[in-house]
Amino acid sequence: MTEAMLTMTGISKQFPGVKALEDVDFRLYPGEVHALMGENGAGKSTLIKVLTGVYSTDAGEIVLDGRPVSFTGPLAATQAGISTVYQEVNLCTNLSVAENIFIGREPTRFGHIRWGVMRRRAADLLHRLELDLDVAAPLSAYSIAIQQMVAIARAIDVDAKVLVLDEPTSSLDKGEVAQLFRVMRQLRDQGIAILFVSHFLDQIYEVCDRMTILRNGRLVGEHRVADLPQLELVSLMIGKELAALERLEDQPKRNLSTAEPIVVADGLGRTGAVEPFSLTIHKGEVVGLAGLLGSGRTEIARLFFGADKSDSGRVSIDGKSVAMHGPRTAMDHDIAYCSENRRTEGLVEELSVRENVVLALQAARGWSRPLSRRRQDELVQKYVKALDIRPADPELPVRNLSGGNQQKVLLARWLITEPRLLILDEPTRGIDVGAKTEIQRLVIELSDGGMAVLFISAELEEVLRLSHKIAVLRDHRLVAELPNTDDVDTDRLMAAIASGGGRA
Repeated sequence: MTEAMLTMTGISKQFPGVKALEDVDFRLYPGEVHALMGENGAGKSTLIKVLTGVYSTDAGEIVLDGRPVSFTGPLAATQAGISTVYQEVNLCTNLSVAENIFIGREPTRFGHIRWGVMRRRAADLLHRLELDLDVAAPLSAYSIAIQQMVAIARAIDVDAKVLVLDEPTSSLDKGEVAQLFRVMRQLRDQGIAILFVSHFLDQIYEVCDRMTILRNGRLVGEHRVADLPQLELVSLMIGKELAALERLEDQPKRNLSTAEPIVVADGLGRTGAVEPFSLTIHKGEVVGLAGLLGSGRTEIARLFFGADKSDSGRVSIDGKSVAMHGPRTAMDHDIAYCSENRRTEGLVEELSVRENVVLALQAARGWSRPLSRRRQDELVQKYVKALDIRPADPELPVRNLSGGNQQKVLLARWLITEPRLLILDEPTRGIDVGAKTEIQRLVIELSDGGMAVLFISAELEEVLRLSHKIAVLRDHRLVAELPNTDDVDTDRLMAAIASGGGRA
């Protein structure tokens, strides 16, 4: 190989009560796609934030293109040639697509923004990503997946030496991932060094050349992707023997259609969001929602929770029609909802783990009946232990936790209310193999205990593994409802999606 574009040597970083990184080395070469691997909490995000100037180092040295560097912030890192796209898209949705791409770098003449030039450049840039968008439209008009692609477009337009992609595919469908990989390979061939973080192991093996593995803030090893089988990689990531990494057994294909119905949707719909549909959820039943990105899965979840108001049909709970005026109505009937967008619709980053966990329970009780601090501590400690939230310090700000542990905090918030129906929208998106397995096992345990679960995941294998029946969506319509019997597999699900519920 040529000389490394980037070296990080002896990097250490500690937060109050947490040693996030300890003596970590990292090398990144020009013209390679390099994966940074590890469980949530392994130190991946911290290493990236040290690199990009978000955090200062406690110890260690960073050398970029042969010169020692120390960035005072992300802007300084960007100006030095390090461009970053984070997992949680950080854009201004009230601004146009073009404005988001060129924010802070708008083409000007005599002190005035050249709007036509900016829009043409934005359209040309998006064309490279095979996206045909109205760049003058507000970003809020587009899905999270499109917003992610806009963030990537903004990043690659900078004259970057190093491109950092932190979970860029977590909100993209298969076609969009293929588009992104094509662009990544183009940039790699141009000599750009790409640092890629993803919890989708198949993606790592498809697009990456080398990988660095972290565990508990320490360096485990550096390997060529082609030389390390997936099972060995997972073993190195979580520190367990290969025998302990067996996949969750498929659930017995129970038919719960004769169990007690908890929630029934009859002709429920919302114009422009999802066409009228009917769906029954029984006690102890896991109902999977399968469909491509934008098929209407989240829209159905929001109707069940009252986050969006339906304009047709009705919802019955325990056999009685209920007017869903909003989430408070759902909570009063023991329905809980974990949104896929944990950052903007879930967690309050300024609050501690404890404060986030008790938030829903306290809201349900009313602020005139505050939970005692002793009761808060008892409840939070119970769920911190049950869900293995790390670090196990309930007073840490939740923003200091990794993505997977933040997801567990959000789950704890709703489990503490003891719901009868738990709606999980992409609960394993962007989290590591270990945390994903824990959440899947938790869903099984909750179902066995009688809790109903409405489960949404872009991974069809995960939907099949956990669901008792599967509702298939396409183009904002519920097109099929399949009992999860032995003859239902990913091919049959994809055929149902592709054919709109008919025979493929």
